[in-house]
Amino acid sequence: MVDDTTPNELVRLWRLPVGQRLGRPAGLDVELVVRTAVRLADRDGLPGATLPKIAETLGVTPMSLYRHIGSKEELLVLMSDAATGPPPAFPAPVADWRSALREWAVSLWSVHRQRPWLTQLPIAGPPSGPGTIGWMDAGLRALRPAGLDIGAKVGVVMVVSGYVRQADLLAQQLEQGRRATGLDESETNRHYARQMARLVDPQRFPDAAALFDSGLFESAPPPSTPDPAQDDFEFGLEVVLDGVAATIARTGSGG
Repeated sequence: MVDDTTPNELVRLWRLPVGQRLGRPAGLDVELVVRTAVRLADRDGLPGATLPKIAETLGVTPMSLYRHIGSKEELLVLMSDAATGPPPAFPAPVADWRSALREWAVSLWSVHRQRPWLTQLPIAGPPSGPGTIGWMDAGLRALRPAGLDIGAKVGVVMVVSGYVRQADLLAQQLEQGRRATGLDESETNRHYARQMARLVDPQRFPDAAALFDSGLFESAPPPSTPDPAQDDFEFGLEVVLDGVAATIARTGSGG
């Protein structure tokens, strides 16, 4: 419900009903503006979703958008909330926190890989819209059988979502580097290892030298999925979940 204490940006974020304003262009509303912005970002990346480009796509003036979007910063919040889509729906009750939280993280990773511009958005604050609150709610629900207090559950959700975001950012940057060199992942790794083997002094960096002398980069198997970053993500996710399990064990609770 809208009252005088509800900030305008939350009214728009939650699509709360308000009285009609005079002079509003027919058919133009927050939903249409945000949907258009997301579509442009999907097609052209985040730089393709500026207010002038959105206005051009909709056939309106840029100034008319400010009747529905308070600022370009608010637009990014609206886009982030809309673009993540619905979280996974866990059956009730959740039987195994680890399986549920893994599903939650993999689903969020999939969204980020489909929409790489999401990772480029600034973090403006804690979840505040129906989309991001929905993901937080699902993450907390996954942790119901863990026996953690609510503060610890929030901390776990933040750690796991932060890992997903950082893993996607790293994957994107590595992909950009490979495109710049024209080498695939296996070739990039071999080239890197051979260069470092010549430069790394075993007396100064003994463990790093042993790594580059191990043949790991020469004999690494090809990725098991079409996305080369998937294997790295899944390995790291299991390490993170191991940490969550250790936290649960330390509290003496959880299933």
